[in-house]
Order: sequence, then C-alpha cells, then structure tokens
Amino acid sequence: MGNTAPYVVSFLLRFIYGVMHILTKAAFNQGTSTYVLNFYRHAIATMFLLPIAFAIERKTAPQMSYKLCVKLFVHALYGMSAPFNISCVGLKYASAASASAVINLLPVLTFILALLLGMESLQLKRFHGIMKVSGIVLCAAGVTVLTLYQGPELKSIVHYPLFHHASQVDTHPSRSWILGILLQSLATVLFALWTVFQGPLLEEYPSILLNTSLQIVFATVQSFFMALAMERDFSRWKLSLDVGLVAIVYCGVFVSALVNYLQIWVIGRCGPVFLSSFCHYS
Repeated sequence: MGNTAPYVVSFLLRFIYGVMHILTKAAFNQGTSTYVLNFYRHAIATMFLLPIAFAIERKTAPQMSYKLCVKLFVHALYGMSAPFNISCVGLKYASAASASAVINLLPVLTFILALLLGMESLQLKRFHGIMKVSGIVLCAAGVTVLTLYQGPELKSIVHYPLFHHASQVDTHPSRSWILGILLQSLATVLFALWTVFQGPLLEEYPSILLNTSLQIVFATVQSFFMALAMERDFSRWKLSLDVGLVAIVYCGVFVSALVNYLQIWVIGRCGPVFLSSFCHYS
C-alpha cells in the first residue's frame, strides 16, 4: 500500500472534514459558542494524543530546544487555533456550501506560497507543469463560481432530531454573507501558511507524533484564553447531551488529534501542495 497510502489517507481526511462541517454548523445553529467549542475540542485532543505520544516516543524522540518550542507555539497559533476560530465565525455568516467552496482555494494558495518559497517550480515547458498550472487556474475559477453564485435552495432529505437545529434556511443578508466569505478566506490563507511551513519543521524535528501533540497542547492554551476573553457568559461553557457535545467530541478525537497527525504525515511524504489538494483545515 506504500504509494497509495497518501491518497487513501487524504480521501479519509476529506470525509472527516465533511462530517465536521455538518456537525459544527448544526452546533452553532443551536447556540454552541465557537470559542468554547474550539477550546474543548483541543482539550479533548490533548488528553487523547499526548499520553500516546509520550508513551511511544519518550525514549526515541530527539531533544527539543527552546527555540523549537517557540516555533511550535507560533505554528499552533496561526495553523490550529486561529483558522478554526475564524472559520467558525465565518460559518455563522455564510452557508456551509459557500464556506466549503472557499476552503477549496487552499491548493491554489499553498502552491503560490510554496512557489514563492522555492518549494515548487512552474516548469511550464513540461507537460506535468502545464497540467499543474491548468489545475490551479480551474480550481480558482470553480471556487469563484461556487462561492459567488448562491443559486436556489436545495431541500435536505435528513430529518433526524440531531439536525433539527440546522434545518433553518441557509440564506444570509448580503453584507453578512460577504463577511463570512472574507473570514473563510483569511482562515484558508493562514492554514496554507501552516501547511507550507510544516515541511521545514519536520526536517528540524522529525518526530511527527510529538510534533503534532505539542502543537495541539499550545493550541489548547491559546484557545482557552481566547474563549475566556470572548465568551464571558459562563453558562455557555456548560456541556449537555446535544449536537454541541457530539461536535466537540468528534472534532476533538477525529479532527484535532487524528487529522492533524495524518496531515503532518502526508506533508512529510508528499509535500504541502499534495495535502492541500485533498484537505481542509482543522
């Protein structure tokens, strides 16, 4: 499965992200706080992944310097903590379909950043170079159409109680919709930067499991203080048996922990542009 493993993992990531968008949209529609959800899901990921990382790699992992810890803290800020907060706020203003469309600009932005940093080349005199650039142009054009053309409403066939809160008509005032698109675009740019810089970080510190775990720990701390500053109503910190709890647990275990680990693994194997062609941000 050696050569096909990155493709299988990448398609799995797409599926996990698709479920995440549905659950988080439903949770926000019922009143779950964006910032509280972000903190709880990182806290769950920390409790899930950190013990595994230290149990497996505490004896074999290379020593980590203070400078590297600072780098991981910064990467966690703009790659794990900030994009999700910004994206979730944008999801309140734009529809889930529009948000997903904007996220598909990720390979375009990642390719441009990798090109500027010398990690990619155009190679327009070769067939695969022409195909790569053509794909980037078509991707950008498709995303633009999907984002700007809202079209008629499509009725959902899902009527289970879990999604009753999400059954509201997904239309938004023009200004709110534009704000949502801008926020989603900003989140996508930040995650593109994170994706590109994970390659050099892996060269400096090749332990993927500890690399991922520590970034999640830092993201937990950052999201806690962000939630504390932005969500002063502590009644919204309470958890109950509803779609909000389902979204928190799912995002914590499958997105923050599993997806972040698999993303860094794919970047190490195939590079940032390959990952961004299949992936969203977490």
